[in-house]
Amino acid sequence: MRPESLVTDHTIYACVMGSRAFGLATEASDTDLRGVFLAPTPLFWGFDKPPTHVEGPTEEQFSWELERFCELALRGNPNILECLHSPLVEYADATGHELLALRDAFLSRRVHETFVGYAHGQRRKLDVDVRTHGARRWKHAMHLLRLLTSARDLLRTGALMVDVGERREELLEVKRGEVPWHEVETRMKRLTAEAGEAAAHSPLPKEPDRRRVEDFLVRTRRVSALRTA
Repeated sequence: MRPESLVTDHTIYACVMGSRAFGLATEASDTDLRGVFLAPTPLFWGFDKPPTHVEGPTEEQFSWELERFCELALRGNPNILECLHSPLVEYADATGHELLALRDAFLSRRVHETFVGYAHGQRRKLDVDVRTHGARRWKHAMHLLRLLTSARDLLRTGALMVDVGERREELLEVKRGEVPWHEVETRMKRLTAEAGEAAAHSPLPKEPDRRRVEDFLVRTRRVSALRTA
């Protein structure tokens, strides 16, 4: 089976991500498509396993196989969790709706480490940009602030909000380079500290509900095996 066929024929969930999902789109913004496909169970029985992810078949499209998607979500991967909470859902079949119903099972206080850790990685890239290109990439600075804000609010409330809402204009000012760098750094430090404080009193559980997710995965694989037997 061609990798592209796994996406076209076996997608269970698809959404729009990137700036459009974040509420930060402009006229020049691309439409980033993300999805989850369920590889038929018999494909796992041979030596050659199905891919864990597929790029395409259209531009700006990327999909994960269900098991890989669940693994990353359980680890608190920011990109995966945001995909699962996108406000712009394009498609979901019955299995996709079951996956959406599991969103809370993936959330835990691990997001403090993963979200803030990812933001710090982006911070280092900003410094590399200066050394390599002689200038900062303000778009990256904007998304770093967005991610830190998302982490803080998630840890405070237990709910992941992808759309930035009323913070749109202040973030776009950063993207346009209209905010002095020292002010951006001050915001980063404040948000990091607030995320740490929120983690100490978060309503989120210490660990994700791995058993609940695994039960869903095994049941889904079993149904796929019976369907293709």
